[in-house]
Amino acid sequence: MTLNIGILMFPKVQQLDLTGPFDVFATAPGVTVHLVWKALEPVMSSTGLLMMPTRTFQSCPPLDVICVPGGVGIDALMEDAETLDFLNYQAKHARYVTSVCTGALVLGAAGLLKGRRATTHWASHDLLESFGAIPIKERVVRDGNLMTGGGVTAGIDFALTLLGELFGEEKAQLVQLQLEYAPAPPFDSGRPDTASAEVLATASERAAPGLAARRQIVERVVASQVESPVTA
Repeated sequence: MTLNIGILMFPKVQQLDLTGPFDVFATAPGVTVHLVWKALEPVMSSTGLLMMPTRTFQSCPPLDVICVPGGVGIDALMEDAETLDFLNYQAKHARYVTSVCTGALVLGAAGLLKGRRATTHWASHDLLESFGAIPIKERVVRDGNLMTGGGVTAGIDFALTLLGELFGEEKAQLVQLQLEYAPAPPFDSGRPDTASAEVLATASERAAPGLAARRQIVERVVASQVESPVTA
């Protein structure tokens, strides 16, 4: 029996948020990975990589796992009724509802994080609470059938963790070995608490304008949810 995993693909998606989990899932036997968007036309990532969806919202089969990656494109998605309706429809029957990086905020906009433990990219972590989530600063966070990964590269950890849940640890470890996933970064600056004060200040400064705009979007979305509650 084939396991259907759907990864949302959208303009300005963070490429590694998508392709990291994609490689992990697609390497596992018995898994079909669908790259889902509104139309079967090339989609450009936030860093300029062109990618091709394989399914539209209408042609997508019922999914065992639905995954939302992050990227600057999530700002538009949080107010995109068609996308949020699709996520809610698939979430009703999926075994796992998941996200990588700021994709968690899209789940929040769809009303799927209320009262649930979740994580996201460090720069947007404080926005989770706006959606009624319980923010957890961990690489991968599981709450029932909800599984969220932290920023960008955490998508690989998330995908391997999910494979372990679905197929057992040994099969997940086999995929890890096939991909030679043995991270040994040259610098210990991958988290705000380990980066130097100078590096953190520069990164925060660069993120500030986009984060301010994102915060306004979250405020609008939350206000609209109060006026017209979203039901998962």
